[in-house]
Amino acid sequence: MDRLQKYLARAGIASRRGAERLILDGRVAVNGKSVTILGTKIDPDQDEVTVDGKTIALVDTLYYLLMNKPSGFITTADDERGRKTVLDLVTTIKARLYPIGRLDANTEGLLLLTNDGDLAYKLTHPRFGVPKMYRVILHGRITEDVIRKWRDGVELEDGFTSKSQVELRYAREDLSEIEVTIHEGKNRQIRRMAKATGYHIYHLERIRYAFLTLEGVKKGDYRHLSESEVQRLKELVG
Repeated sequence: MDRLQKYLARAGIASRRGAERLILDGRVAVNGKSVTILGTKIDPDQDEVTVDGKTIALVDTLYYLLMNKPSGFITTADDERGRKTVLDLVTTIKARLYPIGRLDANTEGLLLLTNDGDLAYKLTHPRFGVPKMYRVILHGRITEDVIRKWRDGVELEDGFTSKSQVELRYAREDLSEIEVTIHEGKNRQIRRMAKATGYHIYHLERIRYAFLTLEGVKKGDYRHLSESEVQRLKELVG
């Protein structure tokens, strides 16, 4: 027996959170009856699941991609305003893929994409605290006091950030570079931390996700994760 939202995620319909929204919105039916209760159990071998009237089946092939996202692309599966999305860069795979987490349009760097909704859900769940490292270039000279605040937690409008690892690369009068590792995923967190401590970001790039790096992947390109890399990610989130 599978939970309905987990089954939809495994079928590549949406991330687990996205599947939950589909259920709550009344768009999912089991054996012809609408289901709006999260946690409903189904038998994949016996029950027919539909979304908006279309029968859903588990995908035959799971894809796991590591992309070096360029600036100017939004991190979403589609955009009603017609803006360029990261999926416009994936030209060789016909499966419906979903980004794991988000990078805003002006942020570059490492982004994972998959049609394995269950793994995507776990990797973005706060309780696992998957580390993400960013290269941050700020306008102006960063002070030791601000670095200490970033390490201890910065107060934002939705609460304090968790502790971060911060390494100073250089501090000049015009620009400063730091490497920041966070273990949570507040919306636009790094940019908001900078603003809250009186700095504007000149360049922001994610350079590591868990143990994965951008080595060998040019800007705008992507590669498939190896079986061992996928297994390590799954072990990381239990």
